[in-house]
Amino acid sequence: MPVQSGPATSGIAFLVSAYGVYEVIAANCSSPQTAELNAEKRAETLMKWVHVGLAQSAFLVTIAAIIDKPHRKPIIAGAVLAGGIMYVSYAHAKAEGLKSCEPGTETW
Repeated sequence: MPVQSGPATSGIAFLVSAYGVYEVIAANCSSPQTAELNAEKRAETLMKWVHVGLAQSAFLVTIAAIIDKPHRKPIIAGAVLAGGIMYVSYAHAKAEGLKSCEPGTETW
């Protein structure tokens, strides 16, 4: 059976790739909200785990792009967009949390 390609299947590939990046990063990090609330204690390791999540995502997306050549562009586009959005979200959470005077939600 030939591989279907076109706007509908490209959209699906784009979303699957984007959601995959979100899920991998979420598996390695708390939410940006929690990161902001507890940046005082978590800032040191926060971005390390965002970078680990991005590396894992890049590995998985590369495999998907190799396997599914007709959808390579939307797979990569979805991953790059989602990775960029999540990176900015966590970087912003860290910056805002570190400059906040509010107490965190965790006790150590």
